Amino acid sequence: MQIFGANYKLSNTKRETSDDLLGVVVVAAGRSSRMGGTDKTFADVLGTPLIAHTLRRIAASDAVDRMVLVVAADAVPDGEAIVRDLDIPKIAAVCAGGARRQDSVLAGLLAMGERRWVAVHDGARPCVSGDVLERALDEVRGSGAAIAAVPVKDTIKVVGDDLAISDTPDRATLWAAQTPQAFDYQTLVDAHRAAEVEYTDDAAMVEAVGHRVTIFRGDYNNLKVTTPEDLDMVKLILGRG
Repeated sequence: MQIFGANYKLSNTKRETSDDLLGVVVVAAGRSSRMGGTDKTFADVLGTPLIAHTLRRIAASDAVDRMVLVVAADAVPDGEAIVRDLDIPKIAAVCAGGARRQDSVLAGLLAMGERRWVAVHDGARPCVSGDVLERALDEVRGSGAAIAAVPVKDTIKVVGDDLAISDTPDRATLWAAQTPQAFDYQTLVDAHRAAEVEYTDDAAMVEAVGHRVTIFRGDYNNLKVTTPEDLDMVKLILGRG
């Protein structure tokens, strides 16, 4: 599989010792169930597989010194081919994910190896910016657990099974969670090993073991490709450079 498309400038400058930078687990082992049969991980975006955009953007950040890509077991050869073509030294491994998202994240954490700070990022968020990664590192250094988020723009309604509105929470208190989500490495590994139920993100898992999690400002352009319409949107965003 060849890689074509936009050029990304990769920095060789490290602002701190590597142990004080982010290791990033890029999780792309989902089933793409809402993509109408398209595997979003390898979907064509401006002539390049979507996951390649994600990897290149993360690798371009001075806040990051190590990366692991997690894909579905049957997609490991394709993931390895993309990594070979990208030739990014920061990418240390490609590994197979598990049945649940948290199984895939834990596989990536173990492949990463013990370090000080680690971030988890959705492979289907190819528009992540260097500024967001910088904020992730700055915030996790202070709090030990922090996630990207943006204020909710719309009024949110809580709706029951009967489709009747049961509550309208104060929009001023609501933020939409994104990735990257950054943590002390051992804190996150311990939270994964203690998890007894399924979680939709790593922050909820860390919260469940009693750790305080803070937020830092994300980016509205840092959207997750879930539907074909999302794929069209990221093409527009990446096409703007």
